[in-house]
Amino acid sequence: MYRGTKIVATIGPASTDFDILVKMIRAGVDVVRLNFSHGKAQDHIDRAALVRRAAAECGREVAIMADMQGPKIRVGKFEDSKIFLNNGDQFILDAKWGENGELGNQERVGLDYKALPRDVRPGDKLLLNDGLIVLVVDRIAGHEIYTTVKVGGELSNNKGINRQGGGLTAPALTAKDMEDIKTAMSFQADYLAISFPKSATDMEMARQLANIAGEPFHHKPMMIAKIERAEAIPVLQEILDASDGIMVARGDLAVEVGNAAVPALQKRMIRMARESNKLVITATQMMESMIVNAVPTRAEVSDVANAVLDGTDAVMTSAETASGKYPIETVEMMAAICAEAEQSEYNKLDADFINVQFTRIDQSIAYGTLFTAHHLRVKAIVALTESGSTALWMSRHSIDTPIFALTPSQTTERKASLYRNVRAFHLLQEGGSHAVLRKAEELLMNEGMVRKGDRIVVTWGSPMGQAGGTNALKIVRVGESYD
Repeated sequence: MYRGTKIVATIGPASTDFDILVKMIRAGVDVVRLNFSHGKAQDHIDRAALVRRAAAECGREVAIMADMQGPKIRVGKFEDSKIFLNNGDQFILDAKWGENGELGNQERVGLDYKALPRDVRPGDKLLLNDGLIVLVVDRIAGHEIYTTVKVGGELSNNKGINRQGGGLTAPALTAKDMEDIKTAMSFQADYLAISFPKSATDMEMARQLANIAGEPFHHKPMMIAKIERAEAIPVLQEILDASDGIMVARGDLAVEVGNAAVPALQKRMIRMARESNKLVITATQMMESMIVNAVPTRAEVSDVANAVLDGTDAVMTSAETASGKYPIETVEMMAAICAEAEQSEYNKLDADFINVQFTRIDQSIAYGTLFTAHHLRVKAIVALTESGSTALWMSRHSIDTPIFALTPSQTTERKASLYRNVRAFHLLQEGGSHAVLRKAEELLMNEGMVRKGDRIVVTWGSPMGQAGGTNALKIVRVGESYD
């Protein structure tokens, strides 16, 4: 069954074996996420090489996403690795505790984020360990935050802290992130995911750093903004404009804005991204139970399916494939859910064109292609593309016709792995347009994507090989003359 929605899989201890990774890619992984919150630079370099080798074994290109850690807003470590807080307990968050090697105890713990005492006020709620523990701030005395435990539980080393409603001043890019960007560019990561951006400026700075680091390799990654701070919501359009896509990072976002607000926000973010011609990934706890179970819950199946029906480009796994017991089965199940959900997707393509204004020739060609393909019920859309922008524009609209991006650029082929309903293949665009179109037909017939006699719509630019130059559209039957 054809699947248009893409799968982003995080790799870790459970999936860095070559054979397992090959099976995961064959099961449906389109993009591999490297989580820079764990491991050293060389670990990520080695894993990137492993991904490239596994993709080559599978005979396809897979994109690599380098996910930056962002600011560490966490508690320190404890004497016995963990404590248990009861409702009503008094507990101190101490920004100086640990400077001389002290470890946390039942009374207090240190902070990685030293500015927290300046960011909070009496009455604020601090949510620890993804909101499972709630502390209410009583008072602040210098570097100490005195709190009362409202919702208790087990608190272990290095658990995260959020302030309900947002408002922490930690910058999106840390010194570690800046070094990690250099590492990611050393192996030409296709996508760079920036954690906790609060503004367009955060994304613009990250892009500038990435472009500088990638310059020796003639490489520019696509930038993904992870929306996980309350402050990002009011300026979402500005962040979208400064990015190539967003990630609906439901973990930290839910802690800051409340669980109940997340489903509507998810739908809004997916809609805004598509309307802005940007990519969108839906992430966090999508198949959480498959960390330990061989099958997902019915609620998880519905969660993945609803993200697909909302129009997300990709769904993402985290611990399920990084450290879970069933990484291959998780990908297989997610792929099956996506494919099934797409079969019932409502096609509203005609409505998408009402009051649309075109600003570029290649953009108008993309829209014209969709309209033609939809009404003629063609077998496939074929975009001969250098940069992939024509295929990206076409993928922003729901259509049950597969889009094939044929490109001479390996970088474009990898980046297109994330575009919904787009499958990319490598094709040199040398010689006249008729010769290239013949090669395109042969490639797709050899791949089993089209057959002789199928009607397809083809787009290309004249002269060929020029980014942003798509200016031609042709309706043809496979195997017939182009004259």
